Amino acid sequence: MYIHNLNPIIIDLEFIEIRWYSLAYIFGILIGWWLGKKILEFRTKSQNISLDLQSFDDLVSYIIISLIIGGRMGYVVFYNFTYYLKNPIDIFKIWEGGMSFHGALLGVVLGTYFFSKNKRLQTFLFLDVIACVAPIGLFFGRIANFINSELYGTTTNVGWSVIFPAIDNLPRHPSQLYEAFLEGIVLFLILIILIYNKKTKTGYCSSFFLILYGLFRIFAENFREPDAHIGYLFDLFSLGTVLSFFMIIAGLITFVKIKSYERT
Repeated sequence: MYIHNLNPIIIDLEFIEIRWYSLAYIFGILIGWWLGKKILEFRTKSQNISLDLQSFDDLVSYIIISLIIGGRMGYVVFYNFTYYLKNPIDIFKIWEGGMSFHGALLGVVLGTYFFSKNKRLQTFLFLDVIACVAPIGLFFGRIANFINSELYGTTTNVGWSVIFPAIDNLPRHPSQLYEAFLEGIVLFLILIILIYNKKTKTGYCSSFFLILYGLFRIFAENFREPDAHIGYLFDLFSLGTVLSFFMIIAGLITFVKIKSYERT
């Protein structure tokens, strides 16, 4: 058993605070940007696609904006719509927390789609790259969740349980670390092997990201405490489980459509 005593604030200068959560976003974006460009260079060369890599640098700006807007609006709509309907000004108080992965995902997909269409480029070429580097950000994000004592797990008596004094004195599953391992490390390794296989068709990595993330998230949700103001839907499923189920469906449909397109 571990008693959580980590400080979410790295540096406090009174007039400004530097938090682990902020660094998670920064490191995730910077590393993803660097690796994404390497992957895109490999994919364009291996498939004889003519593309100015500068376009990926331009896309990153779209991604950052889409991620923040989508993540915030996803939280507002999916997780606390009634509250924000009564307090609309609080929607803009991002520094108080409240971001949704599923909303961020939708935002990034839409941002990439409009960027690609505007530049007349292949949408799935970019989405595949994003899918491969997204687990990096997910890994750092889940570690930051653990440090912040948020998105914690259900109570348990397993030997590796964690007590979060900021929450209560009950031993809980470190569900943030489960997700960091599955959604971050495992998902990254699978997709990076897939993307560097020259036989992998464009769109496959995007499909597998949706399917595998959905499966990993649903597994992890079994050990994660649901949001107090939402609880379990139908007394069975957390909202994260339901949203992840639709991710899997979307991934399967995308994969089937790509396969059918190959046959024509």
